[in-house]
Amino acid sequence: MVTIAIFGAGGNMGTRASQALVGDPEYRVLHVEPGPTGRKRLDDRGITPVAREEAIAAADTVLLAVPDHLITGIAAELVPTLRPGTLVICLDPAAPYHGRLPARVDIAYFVTHPGHPPIFSDEATLEARRDYFGSGLAKQAIVSALMQGTEADYAKGEAISCKLFGPILRSHRLTVEQMALLEPALAETLAATCLTIIREGLDEVVRRGVPQEAARDFLLGHLNIELAIVFNETGWKFSQGCQRAIDEAKPMLFRPDWKKVFDPDQLKASVARIAGDA
Repeated sequence: MVTIAIFGAGGNMGTRASQALVGDPEYRVLHVEPGPTGRKRLDDRGITPVAREEAIAAADTVLLAVPDHLITGIAAELVPTLRPGTLVICLDPAAPYHGRLPARVDIAYFVTHPGHPPIFSDEATLEARRDYFGSGLAKQAIVSALMQGTEADYAKGEAISCKLFGPILRSHRLTVEQMALLEPALAETLAATCLTIIREGLDEVVRRGVPQEAARDFLLGHLNIELAIVFNETGWKFSQGCQRAIDEAKPMLFRPDWKKVFDPDQLKASVARIAGDA
């Protein structure tokens, strides 16, 4: 049986992790939560948290279910006290990529993150299709990295991750650097920004007189087919007129050097802000 101590057990991610693991015969879960709001959440679920020292003494695995900007301070206090051989799991690559995990050669660091349910899926039920976040109804892929440790540590971390984020569509093994390229650079800096601009465009055509419902229906329908074309989910191609509009608009909407968001210096600066250094 694996004994997991969830630090931040009363927070949003800690609650989800607890709900996924509690009751599974393969796992013994220890809940660590110093905050009064989080402790009340645990109390409402009938769970009694344990002291940090008790959890450290008993756990072979530590799950850091805390916000990115808090990991640096928590890890600095926690990691030196862990037993040799402990597996530390982080749920986001920001702090590990930014070098905010204390150096200890006798423990393992594993990083994992969900991909969220994809737009194109084969989910059979409405509830699963509307599980946008990945709350246990729709399948989603995960990405994970072994920052340091053994292959047994990776297998252990991956098994826990599949339990946390299941049902699992696919599990991908990456490096921490590759995970940081995916998030924040690809998913947040690029994709979320572009989608925010698209939403602002919807608001603008409504301001100019198009009925809101008509504009929304028209845009979401076009996004569906356009995504299918761009990501090769269909054999169709953009029309000549649409491709011409793309070619003309791209240099107007985007700087020629926009791909520098993936450059190491830009990525490190972005991650530093996420980790609370700027």
